[in-house]
Amino acid sequence: MKVSVVIPTYRRPGLLVRCIQALLQQDFEKDEYEIIVVSDGPDKETSAKIAQWTGRANPCVTYMATAGKMGPAASRNLGWRNSSAHLVAFTDDDCIPERDWLRTVWNSYKGEEFIAFTGQVIVPRPPVPTDYELNISNLETAEFVTANCVCTKRALEITGGFDERFGMAWREDSDLHFKLLQNGISIRKIQAVVVHPVRKAPWGISIKEQKKGIYNALLYKKYPRLYRERIKPSPSWNYYGMVVCAVAMVFSYLRGYPLAGSLFMAGWLILLVFFVRKRLLGTTRSRSHVMEMAVTSAVIPFVSIFWQWYGSLKFRVLFL
Repeated sequence: MKVSVVIPTYRRPGLLVRCIQALLQQDFEKDEYEIIVVSDGPDKETSAKIAQWTGRANPCVTYMATAGKMGPAASRNLGWRNSSAHLVAFTDDDCIPERDWLRTVWNSYKGEEFIAFTGQVIVPRPPVPTDYELNISNLETAEFVTANCVCTKRALEITGGFDERFGMAWREDSDLHFKLLQNGISIRKIQAVVVHPVRKAPWGISIKEQKKGIYNALLYKKYPRLYRERIKPSPSWNYYGMVVCAVAMVFSYLRGYPLAGSLFMAGWLILLVFFVRKRLLGTTRSRSHVMEMAVTSAVIPFVSIFWQWYGSLKFRVLFL
């Protein structure tokens, strides 16, 4: 067995089937790689959907599940710890590895005991995308993402794999990246390609996405220097400015200081306009999208700071 492919999944059987089909068509010896699907908690629908492949050989397809919903970090750990190969490749259930993905991975490997590879992620999007589509396309330039990465099993063992405190699909890949760096394990960029289509998102998705900020606090606690160097150099002062202006505006009006309230309102509106304008750069100007950017931009600073402070309290770290 040369390569074990680990796919975490959570109740997306249709996308998972598409991913597995791409892996079954790899230009690679069928008896020299295996596919390990790990559900984030038991899921009869997913298990039934891929039953046609589980237990088969050439390649071997294995299905397992964590005891309960624990997040993709725990799913990946269960997968690689039950893998048979020296190389462990990770992708996601909503990705489509190109036909030569595993061939490129194997040809790049020179027998090192401790090494990791990061491949190329392609995000197809329209010429004028939405804000959400533009954000997802950042995967194309990310340093290290689990949509397309490979580690030797020994590298995973020495780093401990994924930190299961990252309970959502957010920053757990950066955590592994930083562990590899701290352990002096080489990370090599290779031309193994995975396509990551953008799924249709509901209106206002960016507000819900702010909950992921909980895990920014955890990553910062573990690696404050690396976080500021490679993730975010400084706090989101514009968010704090908008929140302070809005709170001061309400307080001023309630206390009978209309001039001060008007000044704070002007400050909030100026910051809001700059924020909306920034999010609209390079994105579609459809009426619905512009309205979405205006409404969500007014809400995001409050929700973002709430979840950020929640993460700070949860993980006991001062994180702005």
